[in-house]
Parts: sequence; structure tokens; C-alpha cells
Amino acid sequence: MDTSRLSNFLLTVFFAGLNVLGCKGQSASPMVNNLPDGPPAGKPPVDISWTDKSPGWKLNGPKLLITGIVFKSDGRTPAPNVVVYYYHTNTEGRYVHIPEEPQSMPPNAQGQTHGHIRGWVKTGANGVYEIYTIRPGKYPRFEEPAHIHLTVQEPDQKEYYIDDVVFDDDPLLTTPKRLKMENRGGTGVVRLVKKDDLFIGERNIILGLHIPGYAASSEQGITSGRSIGEDVFSFIPTHAWGPDKGSKACPVCKYGQFHGILYFVGNHPNWSEIRKWLTFFEAESIRRGKYLKVYFVYGKADHQGPTDQNATLAALGAELNIQHVALTYVPSFHDEASDVIHNKINPEVESTFILFKRRNIFDKYINLKPTETNFEQIINRLEASKNAYFGLE
Repeated sequence: MDTSRLSNFLLTVFFAGLNVLGCKGQSASPMVNNLPDGPPAGKPPVDISWTDKSPGWKLNGPKLLITGIVFKSDGRTPAPNVVVYYYHTNTEGRYVHIPEEPQSMPPNAQGQTHGHIRGWVKTGANGVYEIYTIRPGKYPRFEEPAHIHLTVQEPDQKEYYIDDVVFDDDPLLTTPKRLKMENRGGTGVVRLVKKDDLFIGERNIILGLHIPGYAASSEQGITSGRSIGEDVFSFIPTHAWGPDKGSKACPVCKYGQFHGILYFVGNHPNWSEIRKWLTFFEAESIRRGKYLKVYFVYGKADHQGPTDQNATLAALGAELNIQHVALTYVPSFHDEASDVIHNKINPEVESTFILFKRRNIFDKYINLKPTETNFEQIINRLEASKNAYFGLE
């Protein structure tokens, strides 16, 4: 962690005899300060539920539900009995202590506090948690995106903080800030959907991901692509075939509100297998309509050039009668002009499949063969990643 992160965000909170790392404290006055030795956070409730309604819920302002699944380090297995502690500012960007609120944190000697909008949830067998609260405001004197602080406590691990919940529509969440994110526990960026007067954001948590010294490793062997739990990074391929033929359109920017699949092939294309995968993805795209967008991204570095790449993919699209899957290309997977480099694709593997929902990667496969078993596996993962809010926009 860099020194700016330490000076602006690190604080220690004790609850139930445990040190819980937070990020930033604020005095009861408008001043914001670092809180290296925070006051006791108070014990969490004896019976912590998987769902919690914060003291902020009854305040005026946009009502917010932050929900998700806490997964074990593989990114696929739900993790039970994990305590998630959260706290955030009010709509004015301030941590306010209200003595009559049972969960409110008294200020320390420097006047710093987590305030009264805070609480705990504990996952059940399915790993799900829900936090009903209010959308926080940004700090009055800092140009930082509005956020919700989160820490996790596993049964057999030391507590640690994870990336704050931040909001994709926040103008302060710039590209440079996104690139500097640590992705601790996965991305904290949420895309809000709306149901009546309730804004809903999904923040899945991958235990141990990018946590220094964590006991379990989330990925071993051949690697390609960002980790499960991180976001797909926006990039601009050229479209050789499909609905956006002849243009350059970002896959996740234009079609990223539901399910998406990015099928990357680099320096070692297996055209026989590619044909089988594209046939399967075309059928799934027809079946799922607007709820699935599939992109084939070709990035062979020693190709003869864009004209040759375009002709190759256009001929393939015509041969297979592709109508829905986008056949696209980039100069290489290390290309900076298209920003594809930020997705960390290994050009030497035969194929990389990235499955995402609202830009968040929920599964990934390297060198997956086009068999009926694997087709069914893709279908099952798409279905398993849906929740009650999947169809909302």
C-alpha cells in the first residue's frame, strides 16, 4: 500500500476483541483526519443477520441496497459465517456521532469517529449479504469518490479491509483512479439499478483476493486475464462482423448492463475449435436476447495487418451466418491504443473466456475445449450468476 493510502485511509477499529482495519475517520466538526488509533467500535450484535438496515435508512436521501455474495478464494464457492463490517458518511459527506443511536461510535480524543451509519452482516450458507442504507456523500474537502468502507472477518483468518464500495456513475471515479484500485476482495465499483425508489448495487467479495500474506492463493499455473471478482476494463476493438460491423465500439460500455462473454484468441488460433464455440455462442445469444452479448476478440500479434484480420473474421462470420456475436480484432493483446492491454490477456494461451455481469468478472476459463460438457458448464454459470435484480436497468 502506498503512503497516500496510509495517510488518508488507514485506521484501526476494535470490536469484539478484534482489530478491524478501516480507511478514514472524521471529526464531529467538518475536519477530516487520519485515525491511526481509533476508539472502540463497540461490540457487534450477538446475533448478526445476513441482512442489516443501517441508521441511515431513515434519513432523507436516495435509498440504497448493497448486496452480493461472499466467495471463497476460488471465486465460485459461497463462504458462510463471514462478518462484514461497514460504515459510511451521511449524504453531506460527514461522519456524525449521534449518542442516542445504539451503534454510533463516540469520537476519540481527536474528535474522529466512524459516526452512526454503520453496522454488521454475517453470511449464511449461501454467502449472501444485504445492507440497506442511504447513498453517502463525498467528503467536503477531498475530491474522493463517495464510498462505503468494508472490512471482513473470516472464521480462521485475520480481519482485513477490502476495496471501498464506490459508484460507477460518480464523476470523481476517473480512469486514473480506477487503474490505481487495489481490487482487494475484488472490485468495489458497483453499477446501480433501480426498483421503484430503491437503488441496488452488487458488490461480490472474493476472500483473500489481492490481500498480502493471505493463506490461500486464488490463481495458480497458466494465467490470462483479470481475476474473478475484478472488473473487465473498457477497450475498443475493431468490429469486422456483427451488429457493429465497420465501427469501433467498447463491449462493456455499450452492452455491459447484463451478461457478457469475451472470447479472446491470440497468437495460436485453433480455427476448428473457434467455429464450434462461435456456433454455440450464436445459439445462446439468440436464446437470451438482450441479456447476453458475446464478443470474439482476435489479437494475433504477427498477423499481416488490420486488412487481413478484417477479411479473416468477415469470411468466418459469413461462413457461419453469424448475426449476433461480434467478431472483433485488436493489433495485439499488448496494444495500448485500444486499452486492451489493461485486461491482461496472455497471447500465448490458445483461448481465454471471460464471463461477466455488469462488468464484474464472475468466471474465467483458459484453453477450454468446445465440448457439450463445457457448453453446459457455461450455461450453468450464466444461470447461477443471476439474482432477483438481474433484469433491472
